Amino acid sequence: MIRKATKYYLNTYKGLSKEIWLLAFVNLVNRCGTMVGAFLMIYLTSQIGCTLTQAGSVLALFGIGAIFGSLIRGKLTDKIGFYKVQLGTLILGGLIFIILGQLRTYYSICVCIFILGLVNEAFRPANSAAMAKYSDEKNRMRSFSLMRLAFNLGWAVGGGIGGLLASYSYQYLFWIDGVTNIAAAGLIYLLLPPKIIAVAKEKVETVIVKMSVYKDKVFISFALVSLLYIMSFFQMLSNLTTFFKNEVHLSERYIGLLMMWNGILIVLIEMTLVYYLEKNWSKRKAVIFGVSLHIIAYLILLIFKVNFAVAFISMTFITLSEIFAFSVLVSFWMSRTNESNRGQYAGIWTMTWAVAQSTGSFLGAAVAQYFGFNVLWCVVIVFCAIAVFFYSRLIKN
Repeated sequence: MIRKATKYYLNTYKGLSKEIWLLAFVNLVNRCGTMVGAFLMIYLTSQIGCTLTQAGSVLALFGIGAIFGSLIRGKLTDKIGFYKVQLGTLILGGLIFIILGQLRTYYSICVCIFILGLVNEAFRPANSAAMAKYSDEKNRMRSFSLMRLAFNLGWAVGGGIGGLLASYSYQYLFWIDGVTNIAAAGLIYLLLPPKIIAVAKEKVETVIVKMSVYKDKVFISFALVSLLYIMSFFQMLSNLTTFFKNEVHLSERYIGLLMMWNGILIVLIEMTLVYYLEKNWSKRKAVIFGVSLHIIAYLILLIFKVNFAVAFISMTFITLSEIFAFSVLVSFWMSRTNESNRGQYAGIWTMTWAVAQSTGSFLGAAVAQYFGFNVLWCVVIVFCAIAVFFYSRLIKN
């Protein structure tokens, strides 16, 4: 039984290219230092003295910066290649993280966080384009899941250590985030040197080859629906941590443990689960089930008196939600691309995330401040229910 289970687990990693593994390793190193994001709302309210709405507006400016950048990043990736974009954005982003930690006024932080969003999030579409280049349709979901495994293993390490370090000084978080960004750039330079990549002649449907990303109505509709789900997801990285700190009175250490559990659970089961889903579930079924789990997570926060145990259970459902949904969502939009337009699709997808982060964090903070967190959880549930309805019609298989 154990031998069979082990063999099944190892099979999930077969068939992935060497470049995918190297990209995953780069993401692991980078995300081991991802500490600022999980604690930024708490840092702004407890250390800088911002109101909840002001803290939400800071996160919104990060998203707005990412939106402006995404308008050109996709085409930039298609024009100069994902290698240069990844290298440049990681180095610049690392330096900006270090500068951000030295700022003490609300307005200077707003300016810096906008620039950080403009620069740092450029890594995502370039990294997605690289992943698409080094994978194929048969293993793309698993390739993305390996990236998420590396991302979340780093997130688990960073979240856990970040919670511990924040209890001493938040300055450590900014320095470590900056240094690991630059270290990831160094690894790309050493392990994935640039090379001439011939444009492959892919077998794709003519309708997709000739279609501009802006004329792909299915993809645009898909991105708009995803906006609702991703806005709901971003509550975990902003207003949910603030809720745990200010309303439930959990310390940074316990909040860090919740973030760590999110990453650990993904590392333990995502690759195996996605391998099973590829063979036995349709994309439509996996997405609908995943988003429905997100609804359950916030129903738990509404129904029960929240303590660490309840927060742990809710976080488990949030994590399972992203495991089921995110790999399929990325696989869906990548299946509509080819070599000539993949960067543009990645740019629009990144912009969707940026809009979701900016609007979700700010509007969520405003709702929580003026109407309470329970009303915010109700809004999250409604958004996810709408997403389930439209995903069931957009994703056919």
